[in-house]
Amino acid sequence: MITCKKCGITKHKVEFYASNLASCKECHRAAVRNRSRNNEKVREYDRMRSKSPERIAKNVENTKIWRAKNPQAYRAQSAVSNAVRDGRLQKLDCEFCGSDQVHAHHKDYAKPLDVVWLCAKCHHRLHAMFPELEGKNKQLDHHG
Repeated sequence: MITCKKCGITKHKVEFYASNLASCKECHRAAVRNRSRNNEKVREYDRMRSKSPERIAKNVENTKIWRAKNPQAYRAQSAVSNAVRDGRLQKLDCEFCGSDQVHAHHKDYAKPLDVVWLCAKCHHRLHAMFPELEGKNKQLDHHG
């Protein structure tokens, strides 16, 4: 058993990376996420790396996989995009912070145009605050 120097919780050795026994995997991942979000040099590097042909090809493949696994979510996203394009749906400012750089959050994919407009940061925070809701509307199965 090892005590994490970041969170202070004593955990089994498998909860730590072999190369870093000072902080647990959870704390280490949080530090990496924080660094990638707040360090401009890291963000610029990630932007450049995302433009490589290998990354682009992998993103295309991942998109195909996600669309196949989440057809209802994909249809809902497409419906919103088409409705915005056609003027049937208007983007509003973020419900939480007021930013005008928003995308649609669906509470229920069965109601594709019933959305809440959130900026990327608030949208990610919403999902992080309620992880138990992740996937609830991804594959609505009504086989009763």
